[in-house]
Amino acid sequence: MKMLPRQFSFLYALCFVYVGFAAHISAAVETAGDISSVASLDSNSVNESIDTQTNWRTGTYATLPASDQLISGDIKPFGSQLFDGGFRGLRADGLNAEYLITPGDLVVLRIWGAVELEQVIPVDARGNVFIPSIGPVKVQGLSHKAFDSSIRAAVRSVYPENVHVYTQVQGVQPVAVFVTGYVAKPGQYAGTPNDSLVYFLDQAGGVDDSLGSYRSIDVMRGGDVIYSIDLYDFLLKGILPRPQFRDGDTLVVKERKATVLVSGDVERSYRYELKKNEMSGRALLELARIKPRVSHVLIQSEKDSQPYSDYLTLSEFQTQLLSDGDEVQLSIDKRSEIIVVEIEGSYYGPSRHSMPRDVMLHDFLNTIAVPEGITDVSSISIKRKSVALRQKASLEESLKRLETTYLGASSSTPQEAAIRVQEAELISRFITRASKAEPNGRLVVASNDHIANIRLQDGDVISIPEIEDSLLISGEVLVPQSVVFVAGRDVNEYIEGAGGFSQHADDDHILIIRQNGEVRAAMDVDLKAGDEILVLPKAPTKNLQLATSITQILYQLAVSAKVINDI
Repeated sequence: MKMLPRQFSFLYALCFVYVGFAAHISAAVETAGDISSVASLDSNSVNESIDTQTNWRTGTYATLPASDQLISGDIKPFGSQLFDGGFRGLRADGLNAEYLITPGDLVVLRIWGAVELEQVIPVDARGNVFIPSIGPVKVQGLSHKAFDSSIRAAVRSVYPENVHVYTQVQGVQPVAVFVTGYVAKPGQYAGTPNDSLVYFLDQAGGVDDSLGSYRSIDVMRGGDVIYSIDLYDFLLKGILPRPQFRDGDTLVVKERKATVLVSGDVERSYRYELKKNEMSGRALLELARIKPRVSHVLIQSEKDSQPYSDYLTLSEFQTQLLSDGDEVQLSIDKRSEIIVVEIEGSYYGPSRHSMPRDVMLHDFLNTIAVPEGITDVSSISIKRKSVALRQKASLEESLKRLETTYLGASSSTPQEAAIRVQEAELISRFITRASKAEPNGRLVVASNDHIANIRLQDGDVISIPEIEDSLLISGEVLVPQSVVFVAGRDVNEYIEGAGGFSQHADDDHILIIRQNGEVRAAMDVDLKAGDEILVLPKAPTKNLQLATSITQILYQLAVSAKVINDI
């Protein structure tokens, strides 16, 4: 398995940049325990937690993430999405098994056999259909099945034998329904008796999000309430009563009652409307779709004209009584007792392991079997998320300092101004490319055949390399290449074997990168198999101060990334 990037391309154009993961050697390659490093490190850095929300130095303590703060005005009531479904464009034809016949409907009647008849007959104002030779038959209020049976019985009472009957409801009488109360556009709207309540509400612009209730909608006929409908039953369970409307019926959307705003670790933030018998945390949780592993609830409200807040566990919240206007924020605020660690390189068994949060590196390595004779157990390293974050932050800080120092400098002469323009273009391109670098967060834990025993963190990737018999020469050499390691040869001999330095090489800045991630200056180390010789470029400017700054960043970037990209 590939452990580290090994190929580097030559950087042409205005500058030569090592684009990498860090902005300072002490931030780019971190060490653990008593391992030596390129630069001295804070002795507490190895124990710093992945989670850095709390700044212990300044006394600024962690708060709820800004993205989860309650934004009351932007959160709509639950149910508001219902009227995005285009119900008003889907008109029912009224022809279903439960439809009850009303005056004005048209029915098709076919009789054949002993007598022949084919006719479309309207249902008159008295609720009858008149069949020639038979007379009136009462059909109002009958379902289609009952209507068919009634017609057959009437025909056979006159023609008892050799007569066949076929019936069909052909069309229904349109109705006009009043929609009022807390809706966007109160008025009278046309439809069919079998159109749904949502059809008429949608024509009226839906429930008023500010004042209307989704849980108290009455269907009134002749001054009496014949149905009371809760749209939450439809939204959550698919249950929707289907009253058969009559001309002149009225839909009344009542005023919204108590609401509680829910945000945070939920699938979507909404204002939920609660009935009197539902003013508890348990009832609210049955409505809200919370994310897995939610553990705590923050309640914010006002009591006795004073701000009030409380932070409860999820189980405590279920028995909590709620009030109109409460704001509830759910959060995943419980540390898992299990971490997941990944292995790459030379090993046997699975690549991912779950274990307790307090597991130490030595204890974990003792459980890992590796191929004997081909595994370099003394060059283990770790890629860690928290290290990568610090590397990225340090890089961004260095680039910002470079930009502030040089791009804002003034010029006293036209010649100096022309030079400044060239330098500004060089710096801008340099910063653009370097800012795209993504750290790998390598933590050096092995040195001099000793492995520091540090606590593992969730997401750690432990690299266990194979034993190498080669050495890589890269960077500003004429022929970057891998060669077989020969004991006793020094750095200059290997570079000469790679064609020597390129014209852009900075022969004062040559790094040796070990398999364990450790970075050393070439003059301070004896080579061994698996090492990489990395020759840095010169800064492409004659401005001594600018060249020093760029060289420092090039050096820092190369330490962590070892990648050269053309600007």
